[in-house]
Amino acid sequence: MTNHSSLTHYGRGLLAGVVVSPVTQTAALIALCAAYMQGPITKIVDFPGAIAEMNHFGLQPAAPFAVAVIAFELATSAMVVSGILRWVGALALAGFTLLATLVALRFWELPSGMERMMATNAFFEHLGLAGAFVIVAAIDLKKGASQ
Repeated sequence: MTNHSSLTHYGRGLLAGVVVSPVTQTAALIALCAAYMQGPITKIVDFPGAIAEMNHFGLQPAAPFAVAVIAFELATSAMVVSGILRWVGALALAGFTLLATLVALRFWELPSGMERMMATNAFFEHLGLAGAFVIVAAIDLKKGASQ
């Protein structure tokens, strides 16, 4: 009969094997960057909408800002997913996310109600996303330092 601790050890080892596999890690990096890949594609398909978004947030001139955001998000996502200067791409996306969050999700300026609650939740979700990018950068830098 197998005791509980050996089952826990086996389960942990199995789970660790799945989590550290290259396929799982690549899928997780794609998931982490998903919004930064989907957003630019949407902006490319609906460029007038991208310009309207830049205008909405007071970013002028709107068209060059839209092009810059598209290029930035695609390039930094590619860096994170591919591993080429992953830490640079991850830190750039962390900073971008913090800046965009402060510009777009100023929940403290909204009156109480559903819109404020939704903006508050999105604000803190974006803080978590930025934190995840910092962790990706830290792991990449630590890995590079040990090689």
